[in-house]
Amino acid sequence: MAVCSIVALMLWNSAYRAEPDKPLRMHVIQSDSVQSPNEALTRLAAVQPAYEYETRLSEAPVWLLVKRTPDRNPSAVEFPSRHAVDMVCWDVATLQVLGKASKTRSEGELAPAKSGFVLQSQAPQVLCRASFVGPARLTALQWSPSQLAISEAHFHRKSGLLDGGLVVLAMFVLMIALINREKLYILFGVWLCLNLRVGALSAGWDVQWLGQRVPEDWLLPMRTITIALYALVTLELYITLFREQIPRTRFAVPLTVTHWMCVPLLVAAVVMPFKAFLPVMWVLVGTGLLVMVLSLLGILSRTRSKVAFWLVAAFGVMFVSSLSEVIAAALGLRDLVGMINSVTAALASSLLAALAIAERMRQEHNQRIEAQRELEHTYEVMPVGLFTLDAQGSLLGANPALSQILGRTGRQLMQKRWMAHFAPGTWTMLHEEVHRQSQPEMEVWNADRTRRYLLRATLSQGKIEGFLQDITEQAKANEDLRFMANNDPLTKVFNRRGIEHVFTRAAEEGKPMALAYLDLDRFKLINDLFGHSAGDEVLKQVCERVNSILARGHQIGRVGGDEFVIVMPDTAVPLASLICEGIVTGIGKSPYRVGDKAFHVRGSIGLVEVSAGMSMKDAISAADRACREAKARQGEGLVVYERNARAFDERQAELGMVEQLSGADATRNLYLEMQPIMSLNNPRASLNFEVLLRMRGPEGKVISAGPIISAAEKGGLTSMIDRWVLSTTLQWIEENLPALSKTQFVCMNLSGASLNDEHFIQDTLVALEEYPVGARFLCMEVTESVALHDLDNTRRFIDQIRSCGVRVALDDFGAGYTSFSYLKELPADVLKIDGQFVLNINAHPANVAIVEAIVKLAMNLGMKTIAEWAEDAATAKTLAEIGVDYVQGFVVSRSQPAHRIVEAESAASFIVDAEMLELVRKLEEVRQERRGDYNNVLNFRDIY
Repeated sequence: MAVCSIVALMLWNSAYRAEPDKPLRMHVIQSDSVQSPNEALTRLAAVQPAYEYETRLSEAPVWLLVKRTPDRNPSAVEFPSRHAVDMVCWDVATLQVLGKASKTRSEGELAPAKSGFVLQSQAPQVLCRASFVGPARLTALQWSPSQLAISEAHFHRKSGLLDGGLVVLAMFVLMIALINREKLYILFGVWLCLNLRVGALSAGWDVQWLGQRVPEDWLLPMRTITIALYALVTLELYITLFREQIPRTRFAVPLTVTHWMCVPLLVAAVVMPFKAFLPVMWVLVGTGLLVMVLSLLGILSRTRSKVAFWLVAAFGVMFVSSLSEVIAAALGLRDLVGMINSVTAALASSLLAALAIAERMRQEHNQRIEAQRELEHTYEVMPVGLFTLDAQGSLLGANPALSQILGRTGRQLMQKRWMAHFAPGTWTMLHEEVHRQSQPEMEVWNADRTRRYLLRATLSQGKIEGFLQDITEQAKANEDLRFMANNDPLTKVFNRRGIEHVFTRAAEEGKPMALAYLDLDRFKLINDLFGHSAGDEVLKQVCERVNSILARGHQIGRVGGDEFVIVMPDTAVPLASLICEGIVTGIGKSPYRVGDKAFHVRGSIGLVEVSAGMSMKDAISAADRACREAKARQGEGLVVYERNARAFDERQAELGMVEQLSGADATRNLYLEMQPIMSLNNPRASLNFEVLLRMRGPEGKVISAGPIISAAEKGGLTSMIDRWVLSTTLQWIEENLPALSKTQFVCMNLSGASLNDEHFIQDTLVALEEYPVGARFLCMEVTESVALHDLDNTRRFIDQIRSCGVRVALDDFGAGYTSFSYLKELPADVLKIDGQFVLNINAHPANVAIVEAIVKLAMNLGMKTIAEWAEDAATAKTLAEIGVDYVQGFVVSRSQPAHRIVEAESAASFIVDAEMLELVRKLEEVRQERRGDYNNVLNFRDIY
């Protein structure tokens, strides 16, 4: 067909070849002032005849006089102009109307034909008046009837070919767009339809659409809107096609501006008359074409795509033809339009666009083939098993990895249904899940339950597609991780996290519950003497014995090195007590054998009844306190706190105090009391005392220092408390200095946490510098065990505060890790003998000897001694005989409010006990007797 078509075009005669007899010369005037045919004939007589006339966008009526060439055969006169709107013709000889016609109607011998009008009258001279819109070019051609018929047939044939070809192509592209859902193809389809209309407009065929005449009132608005839409869609298509390349050119911004200018062009096409719209259209379209051409040249220099080449060619033909139309219309050049016009451009650009679409489809086809090839390769080498099942569970497809995972050959897989390879119920579960949700994920077992798989599938077009992955080792590792997260790796019992879960679940049930805290006695010795491996083995055996005694549902958890928590859900305290007694007995009744060694281990248990709403933290804290109490008793090894036990109230009070001390106004209820310290050498000559911390609790109840310090230690607030006590004491001393003439020292206890707090030490030095007078009275007490914990730090702190005039006392001396070598290292001024040696000293001769040794040691080191906890006159007498310098305790006075201290004459002023008063009198007498012999003895204050 292609060869025959080429031969026909080149060699055969055309079936539609027609030539007009000759062009006719015309006398033409264009004026709004001519009102009648007579007036027109008069003015036309003065006009030179011409073969053509250009209206140049003028819409004034055109009068033309045409003289027919003499011919014996009938002939017709054609006025071909697509811009002609209507026409009226008269016979010059009689001035009778020969006919009237417009694009959609005719009357008489004048009728619309092709893109203009045809007059069938045989009058020798014809006068006509015509109206034009647009850049019209007026000519007159004389035709024989047969040749005119051939020309009209050729005209309609070309119109039909253009309509049919471009509409079919546009529909084809739109079908592709709908199938592929691509914006580019949709734009192509719209662009082709608009291309058809622009070509029809150029050839004068736009008066019809698919063989149907366009209403006359629609014709001009459709022309302007078609041009505006064509410009807009062309730019949009160009920008869409080269979206990635345009930003790399220098015309990106101008092109964007031009694109947006198409919107006002579309508005102008609707609201402006055709004559005014054309210049606006020429300027905007010409500018847009120029920007597109320049941008296109920049893109061509960078891309080698065949699709881009064909589209560039299509746009190029359209650009050149449109530009030539504009130039020809503006300059009146007929030849330029004859060579290149929108008809040829529409056909050529549409053909090139079709080639571009074909190339694009070819590339997409190749891409699909390549993607399918890669997909098949990926399917084959995928390390997870891929499968496709039908609705009955038969395998429709599987990759090699599935055969390896299931340990079957491809034939074995395909011969059996899905359910034959997996545990019973797997197919039913999978079938239900894929119909319930889009992509279910589940773990399944193989038929003999030796391997575990991760299965994920989806329902697609009635088939089940998914993948299978062997996760046997991963599942084991996850189970081990879950076990390790909740269990102790050594003993395999629960860890703290695991036992918390047990406690939480049991608490949610709302049934009676007990919690026990188990601590092994002196277990550290086993680790120290025989190594941790022996200790680890003992711990395992302890857990085995405890588990053998626990009832069903009871759980044990390891929460420390040798500490365990036992949760007993749904168990009353009496039964829990019996179980705990059995545990204590079971732990210690027989030795633990590790190799050739045997160890005896005892345990202590604190048991608490868990009340509703009690947290595990509070329950463990109470049970721990009960366990420590059981250790201290050294009896049966079990202490039970029932629901209303005092320990719970103490714990609640402690928590409340921690909360209060952590608040913004933590020290609001704190205040100081002073306990007098009496000299045994000169009882009425000094007023020394120790400041003691107190707190006013709810309803004015006084809280002693012990609970306050305990709560502060648990809340990490001891440094804050010590700062307040220090600053308050120093300020009080300086404010009451006149009343403290007999005061030689004021003791203040310092906690170990503060001593190890560098910020507190710096704050202390600042406070001592702020109150230098009060600092000379201050005597800071440092607990011996705390001082020896970090000897270098303690020595540095003592040196710093002594440089400010502060004295230092070692508190509770003898109760800790007393070492003479350490004592030699510490520059202390006072030794405060621990009250355990002073209390009931007369009942224990060994205590007398210990205290006497401490006194002699202090004297040799140049230190003074203070004995605490003196509760009766007999104790004070013994201390005086031993040589203790000062005594402190209830026998002298309990702690006193601050105002009573400043009102007293001496520490002895607070004594009320008669025996103690008598002892003070005798001490005064002895002093008087010895006064003459000891004039050179310096008292404590004279040293400084």
